[in-house]
Amino acid sequence: MARRNYQYEKRQKELAKKKKKEEKKLRKAEKKEGDALTDAESVAEDGVEDSVEAGAESTEEETEEPADV
Repeated sequence: MARRNYQYEKRQKELAKKKKKEEKKLRKAEKKEGDALTDAESVAEDGVEDSVEAGAESTEEETEEPADV
């Protein structure tokens, strides 16, 4: 009867743990990054929307003036 290779099994188990730990670390980093982006977007949207709309209106007015000439 063949003997079990305990060193191989132990190494595979360690690699699986290491992989799982790395995946968990990445998930946490993505979640933290996503939360930071969500907060930044909500703050930026409040101030940027008004200036973007005002900029779009002034651009339309500028293009209309030369067309009248």
